[in-house]
Amino acid sequence: MSVGHLEELIDDNHSIVSSSVDKDQLQPGCSIFMHNKVLSAVGILQDEVDPMVSVMKVEKAPLESYADIGGLDAQIQEIKEAVELPLTHPELYEDIGIKPPKGVILYGEPGTGKTLLAKAVANSTSATFLLVVGSELIQKYLGDGPKLVRELFRVADDLSPSIVFIDEIDAVGTKRYDAHSGGEREIQRTMRELLNQLDGFDSRADVKVILATNKIESLDPALLRPGRIDRKIEFPLPDIKTRRRIFTIHTSRMTLSDDVNLEEFVMTKDEFSGADIKAICTEAGLLALREHRMKVTHADFKKAKDKVMFKKKEGVPEGLYM
Repeated sequence: MSVGHLEELIDDNHSIVSSSVDKDQLQPGCSIFMHNKVLSAVGILQDEVDPMVSVMKVEKAPLESYADIGGLDAQIQEIKEAVELPLTHPELYEDIGIKPPKGVILYGEPGTGKTLLAKAVANSTSATFLLVVGSELIQKYLGDGPKLVRELFRVADDLSPSIVFIDEIDAVGTKRYDAHSGGEREIQRTMRELLNQLDGFDSRADVKVILATNKIESLDPALLRPGRIDRKIEFPLPDIKTRRRIFTIHTSRMTLSDDVNLEEFVMTKDEFSGADIKAICTEAGLLALREHRMKVTHADFKKAKDKVMFKKKEGVPEGLYM
């Protein structure tokens, strides 16, 4: 085993790591930091640092509501039937003699409203919202993926009614092949534990699961089989009507100049996601503030749109357009 401590950062790509740590501190069951390529131990994670704290975000009834969503009427109706109604009126399913879905998967392009809708349904049901990003289950603490999944569902049960939202589920739920590396084996172990948890709780319980992905075609069919994830909800890019509603939502509290013509941006041939439209409105407001103006002009929106679309083409992650 190779163990060590970080001694010095040389530059963005290089560092000096000492070759050893106190091996007396290495005990069975302790958590350690590991090099993500060679899997050597490079440090000890102190007991007071709970890995689950850094990968799970808990919100008691998020503030986002259905009113914050532009369009997506069909998607809202589907998630109400699959998640909201079973949490608020489970007796209706019992009376009619059917089992409600255990969970749903939301899929579509980035920025199309998947996370927003998941938070909105939690708000509508007053359920605790537990957000986990799939990639963090396997990247932050190698070896802890299955344990983190078990802890996630334990917390969800303790805080029920609750909604477990796992974003980027494709990070752990991809089709299974022969594992040739420690990282691949970790993904498979985490996936198996997730399947065990989905199989292990009653669909009548006050815990619902929502998964989200941009790559549904890459997911293991075992994850999506009936009895685990029963409903698939697609999120397309917004059409013209939906664009108009999203612009209206995000400009409703902005002070706009008389020359602003939002219809020009609604009708553009550029492909906008809901997140793109929000970014355009925010950037337009910032442009006005930078020039100490209290009204946002049409020119601000044009500059903002060009900037957001350029950054999108360059592959800048959402939220970093500014």
